[in-house]
Amino acid sequence: MTIVPDLAFHDGRSIPQLGYGVWQVPDDVAADVVEQALRAGYRHIDTAAIYGNEEGVGRAITASGVPREEIFVTTKLWNDRHDDVAAALDESLERLGLEHVDLYLIHWARVDQGQYVEAWKGLIEAQKQGKATSIGVSNFPAAQLEEIIEATGVAPVIHQIELHPYFQQGELRAVNARHGILTESWSPLGQGGGELEDPVITEIAQAHGVEPAQVIIAWHLANGLVVIPKSETPARIVSNLAAAELELTEDEVERINGLDRSPFGRQGADPATADF
Repeated sequence: MTIVPDLAFHDGRSIPQLGYGVWQVPDDVAADVVEQALRAGYRHIDTAAIYGNEEGVGRAITASGVPREEIFVTTKLWNDRHDDVAAALDESLERLGLEHVDLYLIHWARVDQGQYVEAWKGLIEAQKQGKATSIGVSNFPAAQLEEIIEATGVAPVIHQIELHPYFQQGELRAVNARHGILTESWSPLGQGGGELEDPVITEIAQAHGVEPAQVIIAWHLANGLVVIPKSETPARIVSNLAAAELELTEDEVERINGLDRSPFGRQGADPATADF
């Protein structure tokens, strides 16, 4: 079975560096593919309330036969519940069929709503109550990240952001690192933005006899990032996990680092202006 390393949080806990994401996976499909992922060897599952598949994830955890304590489960607080964290988390836990999640994230800062500090205080309380073992954020501009830390004295353990070879977010990663916050990549393969066909990546893939997606996942890992690729295809679920065993050379990592188009490579919403 593929061995996935853990990365340490600043709160003394840790997270498997490679996980399985279920964004845009229907609930009934999630029950099947998450079970497949767990049986293949994944031990880190990333879902969210807005994905509508927490129940499927919970069913998969039960059906897999993998002990709960071996599975790292992340879910996220949606934007309309920043002032209602306790109830929102309880609802997620009920759907998942779990007593706690290993990581709870604020999904988006929603700067326009101005409730992200209140939401962060709610996550701190959830952690105190044992319903979220660790707490973090997703999609926060640097200013709002600094603000919640300043307001509470508590830094997130992780910051999940859009990050792929064409959009590497160096400045925000540096802010995260300054506070001891791990960076986690969503859309790690670039959402069809051309990275899988990039000549640099395809050349490296050919040199190793692997798929371009595996090269990109290995690049994330080599840069110390947590990464959560998604696939509903059984063979791809397995091959994505196998990327944990692919060792890129320092030169190969630097060549992919050189593909960065920031700030122009963004494909998803900008956290500074997102209003959904």
